[in-house]
Amino acid sequence: MVLDVKQAIKFMIISTLAFACMNAIVKHLTNVGAFQIVFFRSVSSLFFSFGFLLKNKIPLLGNNRKLLVLRGLVGVVSMSLFFMASKYLPIGTAVSLRYMAPIFAAVFAVIFLKERIKPLQWLFFAMAFAGVLILKGFDTELDSYGLLLIFISAIFSGLVYIVISKIGKGDHPVVVVNYFMVISTIVGGLLSIGNWVNPTGIQWLMLLSLGLFGYFGQVYMTKAFQIAATNQVAPLKYLEVVFTLLLGVLLFSEIYTLYSLLGITMIICGLILNALFKGEN
Repeated sequence: MVLDVKQAIKFMIISTLAFACMNAIVKHLTNVGAFQIVFFRSVSSLFFSFGFLLKNKIPLLGNNRKLLVLRGLVGVVSMSLFFMASKYLPIGTAVSLRYMAPIFAAVFAVIFLKERIKPLQWLFFAMAFAGVLILKGFDTELDSYGLLLIFISAIFSGLVYIVISKIGKGDHPVVVVNYFMVISTIVGGLLSIGNWVNPTGIQWLMLLSLGLFGYFGQVYMTKAFQIAATNQVAPLKYLEVVFTLLLGVLLFSEIYTLYSLLGITMIICGLILNALFKGEN
């Protein structure tokens, strides 16, 4: 098992680096609209997801088709709002706030799945929310519109967890991802028609690489969860925030105040403690 944990850590580092690179590219594409980014992020991933399903002769349409469509619709809303928010917020801040999704997922699980949240989990959630208040309350440069977008994105991301939980093991994970990518391609393509920007030079490579980084981020994250216990792997997801924040500073000269860093740290610590606590129960 020790070997598996070490391997899982390597996989999670690769995964979070891939997602951080994707986030940095999104931040760099300042003149490209969010829906166009959604389109390229999705259409380039379809090459991998369709290829996998066809190669392994897995039915493309799946079994829980209504839930699969719902997962795709909820997911594309969350992704679109995240890309929009990244235009207004430092990319490290946007990613850390998007990770509030597990809190909303826990609340939705109580409402829709009749699950219970233990008192200690509420304490961890309160710590994360306190981090948000510090982030907004003391960082006067933080854009309120961007905050609104990222919070709604996190809410929809929380709903994604609930829909996936409802789907359960009834469909192959790649089928679920493929539905998401197909719906995102259609929605992103249609909604970007009026504001389409013709990519030039390196922008083509950047846009097409979004799907590549996103796909491998998902694959290596899945591999990590397959070979190690959830509570050993889940906290490592938040390395994405650290890597993205560093890329924001190095590539975009983003400035994070002491209060910003304190707020982000509290958010991540609250969510990591919750992940560890859940994994032990």
